[in-house]
Amino acid sequence: METYGLEQLGIVNAAAVYRNLTPAQLTEHALRRGEGTLSATGALVVKTGKYTGRSANDKFIVDTPAVHDDIAWGKVNRPMEKEKFDAIFAKVTAYLQNKEVYVFDGFAGADPKYTKSFRIVNELASQNLFIHQLLRRPTPEQLASFTADYTIVAAPGFKCVPEIDGTHSEAAILVDYEAHLVVICGTRYAGEIKKSVFSVMNYILPKQGVFPMHCSANIGTDGDSAVFFGLSGTGKTTLSADPARKLIGDDEHGWADDSVFNFEGGCYAKCINLSAEGEPEIYNAIKFGALVENVVMDPDTREFDFDDDSLAVNSRVGYPVEYIPNAELSGMSPSVPKTVIFLTADAYGVLPPISKLDRNQAMYYFVSGFTSKVAGTEIGVTEPVPTFSTCFGEPFLPLDPSVYAAMLAEKVEKAGAKVYLVNTGWNGTGQRMKLRYTRAMVTAALTGEIEKADFVTDPTFGVQVPTAIEGVPSELLIPENTWADKEAYRAACRKLASSFVENFKKYTRMSAEVVAAGPKAE
Repeated sequence: METYGLEQLGIVNAAAVYRNLTPAQLTEHALRRGEGTLSATGALVVKTGKYTGRSANDKFIVDTPAVHDDIAWGKVNRPMEKEKFDAIFAKVTAYLQNKEVYVFDGFAGADPKYTKSFRIVNELASQNLFIHQLLRRPTPEQLASFTADYTIVAAPGFKCVPEIDGTHSEAAILVDYEAHLVVICGTRYAGEIKKSVFSVMNYILPKQGVFPMHCSANIGTDGDSAVFFGLSGTGKTTLSADPARKLIGDDEHGWADDSVFNFEGGCYAKCINLSAEGEPEIYNAIKFGALVENVVMDPDTREFDFDDDSLAVNSRVGYPVEYIPNAELSGMSPSVPKTVIFLTADAYGVLPPISKLDRNQAMYYFVSGFTSKVAGTEIGVTEPVPTFSTCFGEPFLPLDPSVYAAMLAEKVEKAGAKVYLVNTGWNGTGQRMKLRYTRAMVTAALTGEIEKADFVTDPTFGVQVPTAIEGVPSELLIPENTWADKEAYRAACRKLASSFVENFKKYTRMSAEVVAAGPKAE
C-alpha cells in the first residue's frame, strides 16, 4: 500500500491512505463511513457536534527559543511546552493507526512568489473534502513533485485529557511554527483547519515583506483592486461580491509590493438566514462538491431550513471559488489595492456611514477592529456592546499588532491608496443603513467620485465625512442629523469613544501619533 511518506510523521499501519481524491470520491467515502448525508442540491451535509465554531481557548503555540521573541504572547497566543506538544502528537499518530487516512496536498497563496505548500492529513473524508475545496488545488505535475512546507494533522476523534495533556479541554489546536506542524484534535469543526493555514501565513509572510490580511478583495474592469476588512455581520462578503467587479476572494489575502492575492481556492460562508434573494451567489453555490455544516435539513425532502439555528447559529458552507459566477479564478490582482475599506456595524448609531481616514487614523481603526452587537441579538444584550478584534483578525495573529499596523501604513502609502471607514450599522433613527445606500457609498469610494465631495470633520472621531454622495440622502451622511435628541447623541458618542480609548490602552507598542488619532472621549 502506498503511504505517501506518512511514516515520516510517525503515522504507520494505516488501514488505507487516500491522497488527493476528487470531490466525488470524497463524498462517496464520507457517505460510506456515515459522516454525513446528501441534500436535495447534492451538497454533503454534516453535523459537527459539540463544537460548531472555533474553540479559541483551546489554541496553543509551541514555545521554542527559535520563535519565542516573535510571538505576542497573551490570552490569544498561549504558550505550550515542546514536550507536551510532542507527547500529544505521538498519541494522535498512534490513534490513527489501523484507520483510513485522507491526505490533501495543496497550496496557500495564489501569487507564485509567495505560495506555500501544505499537507493536510485527515481522519475524516468530509474534512478532507472541505480543505480540498478551500485550499488551492495542485495540477498533476505539481502533485508529482510535491513537498510540503507545512503539515496539518486533524484527528477529531482523538480527545485530549486536560489533566494529563496540559490542554483546556478535550479539543486542542496546537501550532509548532519551528517544526512546521499543526495538530488539531477533539473538534469536527472544519474551520479550525482553514484558520490554522491562515495563522501560519500570518507568521511567515511578514518576514517576506507581505502584509497578510483577514479581508475580502475584488478587482474592477480597469484592473483596480480593493480590499474589505470587517468582522462577522458587517457585510464583508456581501459588499465585496459586486456584480460590476470580480471577486478575488472572500476571507484571506496577502498584499505584496506588486499584487494582492488570495490565500485560498474556496469560500467558507455563513448559512444562517441565507436566501436566494439576499445572497444568490452563496445560495447557488450549495451544490454537489460543497460541504455544509450544521444546517437543519428535512430528513425526507432533504431541503434546507436556513432560518433554523437549533444546530448552530454559525452554520457554514465550504465550496470552491469557481462556484461563484463572477470570480477571478487566478486568485490575484496584478496591481496593488487603490481602495481600503474598514467595515463596522455600529449599534450606537454615531459613526458616520462613510468617512475618510488619514495615515494614523487608518492604523488606529485597523488595530482596533471595531464592530458592535445590537440590543436583542443575544440573550442578556440590552444595550449596544462594543466588540474589538485586533486588526480584524485577532485569533489568527501570532505577531504583535504593531507589526501588522506598520505594514498596512507602508503598503497604503506606497500604493497611494485611500482608506475609508464604512458603518453598515445603525443611526439615530434606530434603523440600520439600507444596503443600497451602503453600496452607493462603497461604489463612490471605489470609483473616486467620493473625492469630489466637500468633507467636514466629525467632532468626536476626527474622521473626514463627505456631505453629499449620489444616491444617498444627505441627511444620513452626518450622524447627528439623524438624532432628534442631540444630547442623547452626544452621550452615545462619548460612550463609544471611551470604549475605543480604553481598548487601545493595551497596545503598548503603538506610537503616540497613532494613539492621538483615535476618538476623543471628552
